[in-house]
Amino acid sequence: MNYQVPRGTQDITPQESGKWQRLEDLIRQFCYVYNYKEIRTPIFEHTGVFKRGNDASDMVNKEMYTFCADNSSTSLTLRPEMTAGVVRSYVEHKLYGEPDQPAKLYYVGPMFRHERPQKGRQRMFHQFGVEVIGAKHPLLDVETIALGWSFVSALGLQDMKVLINTLGDDASRSAYREALREHFKSSIHTMCPDCQRRYEQNPLRILDCKIDREREEMKQAPQIKDYLTPESKAYFEQVLDGLRALSIPYEVDDTLVRGLDYYTHTVFEVVSLNRGMGAQSTVFGGGRYDGMVEYFGGPQVSGIGWALGMERLLIACEAEGIDLGGSDSMDAYVLCLSPSLSLPALQIATQLRAAGYQCDFDYQGRSFKAQFKTVERKKAKVAVLIGEDEMKQGKVTLKRIRDQYQISVAQDDLIAAMDTLFEDEHEVNHHEQEMKGSDAQ
Repeated sequence: MNYQVPRGTQDITPQESGKWQRLEDLIRQFCYVYNYKEIRTPIFEHTGVFKRGNDASDMVNKEMYTFCADNSSTSLTLRPEMTAGVVRSYVEHKLYGEPDQPAKLYYVGPMFRHERPQKGRQRMFHQFGVEVIGAKHPLLDVETIALGWSFVSALGLQDMKVLINTLGDDASRSAYREALREHFKSSIHTMCPDCQRRYEQNPLRILDCKIDREREEMKQAPQIKDYLTPESKAYFEQVLDGLRALSIPYEVDDTLVRGLDYYTHTVFEVVSLNRGMGAQSTVFGGGRYDGMVEYFGGPQVSGIGWALGMERLLIACEAEGIDLGGSDSMDAYVLCLSPSLSLPALQIATQLRAAGYQCDFDYQGRSFKAQFKTVERKKAKVAVLIGEDEMKQGKVTLKRIRDQYQISVAQDDLIAAMDTLFEDEHEVNHHEQEMKGSDAQ
């Protein structure tokens, strides 16, 4: 049978995995300087972790992969997002008891949603996200947005903007929900089935509808800003002040409600303006949530977070012509002048690897010419040549490919000689970078 990757998933082959590794390295660098610690939770959770109360989101109602474990009645769900699982873990391990609050956490991993596969939207996809739990302050909202904005900016993305809104506190949202119910009461029976369901569960979700968004009722719908309490207005203004202080460009979008029911106060999205992104233009988004920690049995504390789709980020980089491929060069390749020298070649390769040099050698007994073509394909910086006479003398030959410089050294001096060659290589690369900089000026 001709098996293929399941619909809505993809293989990340060695030709592409380097891009992912570079992204993940940058993620960890940014989270390190912002003092966020990594958290890893199970890929599946008890269904109740995600399906909480009368949730109106499409994710809970239509997109979750749910199954029963071990022929029992225990319902489990592949995680469609990470916030709920992170909060569950925060409460279970009593991270709220740590002396330094808030807990500043980040994650990188796969998520699962049963939806129609399309560009930038898969059934198995990967997210980088952050969660800050245990404190509530407008500048924490600003910091989390700044981390994400700095990250995408460091990649070189420019066609981006921040959309931001507030959903206010409980009193603000309660008054707003009633206003929306009254507004849509006479026409809801003519709207799509999802809107009719949302009308009963959470009328704020109606504003997120993609089917009825051009209807006049949608355009004339009440706006949350007219129902905010004074405290909510003041909180939002402080968030906007913080963004301005950090020179992060933003646009207040009164219709932005995000796709999950647990958000309160600040909600935001960073979107790409590049046409190459198509309909899936949101690169990352999130918001503040109150009440979730308490739901899982913890104290009454607030949190804020966002998630970034890695696949969608790669599409955004491609749309703006940003190459994440980097250099695929190898440090060294060991060439055998005789097939009988495979074991010594392995020993030398192991010696180089133990010293931190990336290297490989031929396992197929190919000719010297074929091996040297591999050196060229792999862009090896140094070729390590071994022949029978050299082995008898306890020597190897090092050939620097860049300038064809060649030297014979004792095997015991191999690592020291490699270090010297790579010091020279570093100086040349540094000089070339300086020349490029002066040319640009």
